[in-house]
Amino acid sequence: MSNTTLVEKENLLEIRNLKTYYPVKGGFFRRTVGNVKAVDDVSFEIKKGETLGLVGESGCGKSTTGRTIIRLLNATDGEIIFEGKDITKLRGKTLQAIRQDIQMVFQDPYASLNPMQMVGDIVSEPIRNFKNASLKDLKGEVMDLLTKVGLPEDAYYKYAHEFSGGQRQRIGIARALALRPKLIIADEPVSALDVSVQSQVLNLLKELQKEFDLTFLFIAHDLSVVKHMSDRIGVMYLGNMVEIADRNSMYAEPLHPYTQALISAIPMPDPRRKKERIVLEGDVPSPLNPPTGCPFHPRCPAAMAECSQVKPALKEVKPGHRVACHLY
Repeated sequence: MSNTTLVEKENLLEIRNLKTYYPVKGGFFRRTVGNVKAVDDVSFEIKKGETLGLVGESGCGKSTTGRTIIRLLNATDGEIIFEGKDITKLRGKTLQAIRQDIQMVFQDPYASLNPMQMVGDIVSEPIRNFKNASLKDLKGEVMDLLTKVGLPEDAYYKYAHEFSGGQRQRIGIARALALRPKLIIADEPVSALDVSVQSQVLNLLKELQKEFDLTFLFIAHDLSVVKHMSDRIGVMYLGNMVEIADRNSMYAEPLHPYTQALISAIPMPDPRRKKERIVLEGDVPSPLNPPTGCPFHPRCPAAMAECSQVKPALKEVKPGHRVACHLY
C-alpha cells in the first residue's frame, strides 16, 4: 500500500497514552507493593486497510498491548479509540458487540485450539455466538473459510492434533475470520512454526487482507518478517514506543539508537556484504523498576545527562516519522 493511499485513509484504531500495569502483591495482607509497567504511556494509530508492525525484544510489552486492545486485559489508563469510540470502559453486551470487529490470531497454534473440539466446531463457535444461522448455512460458511485458508473440506470433521503446526495456525486464522472482523491482531503468528511454512502463512495473511479488506496489528520480534508484512512499523522498548515510521524510512534511516541496534542485527542475504553490528551493553531493566528519564538510557551509546532525568516525548521529526529521543 502506498504512503499516499495511507494518508488518505481514516484511522480505524487510535491508542492514546495507553498504560497496562500488573500489580505486584506482597506481605501478609497481599497488598499491592508495586506495579510491573508492561505498557507505559503508548500512543499510535492504525489506518483502515494498513498493517502496523509492532516490534521489540521479548518482554517489551508488544503482546500486552495487543491483548489490551482486544480487551483480554483491562487498561490501567489511556484510551482505545476504535471507529471513533473509546472501548476501554465497555462491558457486557456492548463490549461483546465490539469483539465481532476485533479478532486475534494467537502465537501458539497448539495451545490456542481446543483439543476436545472438531475443527468445524472451533471455526463455527464465533458464528454460533453472534449469529442465528441454520446448521446447513453454518456448515457451508465454515467449509468456505477452510477452503480460503488452504485446508481441505474434510478438515471439518477432524481434531486439531491431527494437523501440523502450520495447518493449526490456518485453523486459528479461519476462526478469526469467521465474523468478518475489521481489525485482526496477529500476535507473533509464525514464531512457533517451522521456517519452511512461515512464508506460506505470511503470504496467506496478505492475500486474506486484500480479499476481506482487513486491517492488521502485526506483532513480532523478527524484523525481516515485519518488513515483509507491514506498511508502517512501531518499535517498543520496556513498555514504551520509541519510534514509528513507514517501512522504508524505518529500515533505510532508523533514528532511535535502539532501532539502529535492532536493524544492525538483521542478517544480510549475501554473506559477502558486511555491515557494522551495534552491540548493546547490559540487560533490559526490570519493568517493575524502570529507570528514570529515557527508559533506554542505561544501554544507549549516545546517552547524555538529560537522558537520565527527562523522559523524551514521541515527536514527529520528519513527515510520518516519530521518535522519542533527546537527540532530535
